Amino acid sequence: MWPLSSVLMIEPLPVIEGKGVYLRLPQMKDFGPWRDLREESRDFLTPWEPLWPADDLTRGAFRRRLRRYTRDMVADEAYPLFIFRQSDHALLGGLTLSNVRRGVCQAASLGYWMGAPFAGQGYMKAAVTALLPVAYDMLHLRRIEAACMPSNQPSIRLLEGCGFVREGYSREYLCINGTWEDHILFGRLRHDPPLRQSVCRDALEQVPPAAQ
Repeated sequence: MWPLSSVLMIEPLPVIEGKGVYLRLPQMKDFGPWRDLREESRDFLTPWEPLWPADDLTRGAFRRRLRRYTRDMVADEAYPLFIFRQSDHALLGGLTLSNVRRGVCQAASLGYWMGAPFAGQGYMKAAVTALLPVAYDMLHLRRIEAACMPSNQPSIRLLEGCGFVREGYSREYLCINGTWEDHILFGRLRHDPPLRQSVCRDALEQVPPAAQ
């Protein structure tokens, strides 16, 4: 069982269903598939991610990762999700709404990764499309931000295909693979043109409004 259930009366997010995929909170039972997919995809992911810690793929590191996820969700700071294929429940990748800001902002940052065997098949677009209504309606966010390197054309196409708008350019925005890289900045607002609604296995009204 997800450890956050012992902290809160309900899960912070239900299982989210999209076109051919579903998203749910990470669990300890995901360690093996997650480790194998990340190891298999190391060369594919390395150009686009921060440097991996030496013990990143160990069971202990994964357990610490889950504890950090729990703390972040309890604090309403981040919401991590794993992406699975509906047909066979294969782990495909992950995405996270992080850096949640409340008060007069009501915004969060979207980050994501896809395993090499599943890239370019539309799974991430399906996952992001499914997540967005949940971010707006259940987490009560008004604005979702994302950033990617100018050379990452697949990510640019993904974001634009999901209704994100280019809003700026930030020099040396993030340290990626040991190098400070420029990034294109994207944003999507709650009132931007809607995408196909996701289907959740729990009713929206079961999740209380986030703290303002």
